[in-house]
Parts: sequence; C-alpha cells; structure tokens
Amino acid sequence: MLSSLIQRLGERRAAEFEAEGSAEAGFTLIELMVVLLILAILLAIAIPTFLGVTGSANDRAAQSNLNTALTNAKTVYEQSNQAYPTTVATLAASIMSNEPSLPMTTALNVTAGQVGAVTDTAFNTNGAILFSLAKKTNECWWVADNTATMGATPGPAAAVPWNSAATALAPAAQLATKTGVPETQGIFYGVYKEGAVEGTITNGATCDTTTLGTASSIVSTTAFPSGE
Repeated sequence: MLSSLIQRLGERRAAEFEAEGSAEAGFTLIELMVVLLILAILLAIAIPTFLGVTGSANDRAAQSNLNTALTNAKTVYEQSNQAYPTTVATLAASIMSNEPSLPMTTALNVTAGQVGAVTDTAFNTNGAILFSLAKKTNECWWVADNTATMGATPGPAAAVPWNSAATALAPAAQLATKTGVPETQGIFYGVYKEGAVEGTITNGATCDTTTLGTASSIVSTTAFPSGE
C-alpha cells in the first residue's frame, strides 16, 4: 500500500512537472506528512508483534533447556538406585556431566538463561525441581519430577519449594495454585511471572527456590502451560 501511494504521488508530481515545466516541483508538505503517518502506523503494528515473537522464542528456549535437564535428571535418578541426590550441587553437577551444553547453576536464584536445580536436602530423595528464568520476559519456568509423594515434612523452606497446601491436579488439568509446587506424585510443569500480583499473592522479584514455594504458578500435568 505504501509503495503504491508513493508511486501515485510520483506520477502526480511528474505530471505537474511536465505541465509547469518547473525543475522545482516536488512533494507537498501534506503529502510527506501522509507518508510519515502511514509509516508510523505500520511501525506501531510491527514493533509489538516483533517483541511478542521474541518473547515467545525466549520462553521456548527456557522450556527446551528444562526438558533437556529433566531427561538428564531422570538419568541421574536411575543411576543413583532410584534416588535423587540430597544436595543441589550434586544434582546440578551430575546433569552438567551428562549435558555440558546446559547452562546449569548451583545457585538457588537463577539469572536469565540459567537452569537451576533443587532437591529435598534433608528428608526425601523422591523428587527434584528444575527451574529457569526466560530472558527478558520475567517468566520463571519450572518442572517438578515427583517419583513419589514428597510427604508432609519437607526440608528447610528456603531450599525446598514443595508445599503440602498446593492444590493437587487431576490428570490433564491446568489451574492456578497460590502455594508452590504440589507434593503429590507425578510430573508438574509450571510458570510464574516475577513480581506479578496473582489474586492476593504477590510473587517474589526473582526466580528462586523460595519464591517457587510461595508463588502463584500456572501448573499443568501434561506440558508447559502458556505464560502469564
């Protein structure tokens, strides 16, 4: 449309030039303003679309890293006589050993692009949680592998995000839970936005193990849910 308009304006000015025989003929101010207005409208439409596509790509990258980390974590579980390590460092190091390209970290608070891991550091070897902060979107993605019920007596709250008050999910269900990672057996996929106010809950400002235990996440039993 823009090229067609410019072409018509050019043809009009060429006709005026031939009629007037003047070398000074050109676009009028109004014509230039119309072209600039059209350009501004097109940019206003294109920029949000571009940013949305970029954000989706960053979310998918975080999800892909978590799926890879989960596969390797389950390998560690099997190699350890069906038990997850009781230290974050051991689990993260084992995953990195199997998949050196993963941006794993032993920190309990991940930065954008990193993948963190957490286990029940004192009581239960049946579960592990992997989490990652997507670049630029403030979406904290996580996946929990509960090979058995994690129990009502988890370890220190700062290190263990499982929460007995988290709403259990039926197969293929997806809902918002305000109380962290479910303890029931199964694989759970979740996401929360940093700092967002969800109902009466204000999520923490970082993607970390403490916030995982208290944030209002969108949780699914089948695959990663859509971002918030």
